Amino acid sequence: MIKEEEKSQPQTSPRSMRDYLAPGARDMKPSGIRRFFDLAAGRKDIITLGVGEPDFVTPWHVRDACIYSLERGKTQYTSNAGMPELREAIGQYLSDGFHVNYNPADEIIVTVGGSEAIDLALRALITPGDEILVPEPCYITYSPITTLSGGVAVGVETFAEDNFKLRVESLQAALTPRSKVLILCYPSNPTGGIMTYEDWLPIAKFAEENDLIVISDEIYAELTYGMKHVSFAAMPGMKDRTILVSGFSKAFAMTGWRMGYACGHPELIGAMLKIHQYTIMCAPIMGQIAALEALRNGLEEKDRMVESYNQRRRIVVQGFRQIGLECHEPQGAFYAFPSVKSTGLTSEEFATRLLQEYSVAAVPGDVFGKGGEGHLRCSYASSIANLTEAIDRIGQFVQKLKAN
Repeated sequence: MIKEEEKSQPQTSPRSMRDYLAPGARDMKPSGIRRFFDLAAGRKDIITLGVGEPDFVTPWHVRDACIYSLERGKTQYTSNAGMPELREAIGQYLSDGFHVNYNPADEIIVTVGGSEAIDLALRALITPGDEILVPEPCYITYSPITTLSGGVAVGVETFAEDNFKLRVESLQAALTPRSKVLILCYPSNPTGGIMTYEDWLPIAKFAEENDLIVISDEIYAELTYGMKHVSFAAMPGMKDRTILVSGFSKAFAMTGWRMGYACGHPELIGAMLKIHQYTIMCAPIMGQIAALEALRNGLEEKDRMVESYNQRRRIVVQGFRQIGLECHEPQGAFYAFPSVKSTGLTSEEFATRLLQEYSVAAVPGDVFGKGGEGHLRCSYASSIANLTEAIDRIGQFVQKLKAN
């Protein structure tokens, strides 16, 4: 029998599981890149230009170093910050190649990919309401991770007619008293744009005058064509103000190894290290050993891969122009970013129909933020045969649209 006092208790409806989720996680949009990749999965006739991944296999001697380490029983934790010899090698690599010097003891941390380094940097810096300036179009991770950390991502537009370079005027228009961090990604994903020393000078002055911390994502630093990459951290007065993020995924064809690193002022790296200690502990020792081998003995293979990308880059850009799509010449990374505005379709419409009707997967530019609408991101880290066939199919699609 139900007691009278139990009858009087208010009845509550069961909560849906969605109600338990933190708003930042609940409302976060899935990756637009992965959505198109998933749509293409399982179709054998698909040519995919969508995923930012080298089509090269990690060089054998790098894989062999990992295998040998396992045979020797190297399966333990390393230092939280990473193996000392790997941090020393990273420091030497950055000094030799990009003229920026870091103390391996307290200015370098090895992370699980460059993505973890970006996450650590933002979590170490953001307090609720801080505004993070994000030049767009850009890599899709920056804004969601900013929001998840309690910050506010503020898009700063760049333009195709200016080769997607970042300009002070655009930064000034986005600046407010709450601006705290500027995120940079050059060479750029998705546009392939680069910045020269002269381009960086006013940006460095702006960062100093407005007391901004800079996160410089330089994962594509080795992938430039005809012009050496200029690290923002190497600009006068910028080293202590900058967290340099990079890794081994792109230049060394090691995407699945998830090996990255961050360099910066000891207090910034120290704060990131504390978060890293509690969430990850350390990057896997096998991957660290492979990364060390890549730095010590893999630079020639890296150069050969860059030469191949350069050849493909020229084929793709020329191909897009020949089929009637405007395409600025990318000077870095391995992406072309042609305009599809002349077809009258949005980026989403063009990419969806291209996939459905001509079996070519590319990423609509609008997923990369301001300035991306009306463009298509196409990775040329694929075989020349695939790239040539993809351009031919896209050309057929463009002609079909013009005929209707």
